Amino acid sequence: MKPVKMFIMEACPYCKKARAWMDEVFEAHPEYRAVHLTVIDERREPELANSYDYWYVPTYYVGDEKRHEGVATKEIVERVFAEAYAG
Repeated sequence: MKPVKMFIMEACPYCKKARAWMDEVFEAHPEYRAVHLTVIDERREPELANSYDYWYVPTYYVGDEKRHEGVATKEIVERVFAEAYAG
């Protein structure tokens, strides 16, 4: 299993929607809750956020590899956590 890092901005509506998609994905696949998730708000942790290569939020990294950047769909969120779970 690989960890997931999610980069957000608190007021971002796309980030809020991605988090809602995550709740639905976790409901459908409770095993994905075992994936270690770190949510990083780029305004609260700018040094950490600036050490990663992305422009848009939400952005997902699985391990050290960027897997999605920008507006997410439920399918994208599910794919990110399926990949992380499979390790």
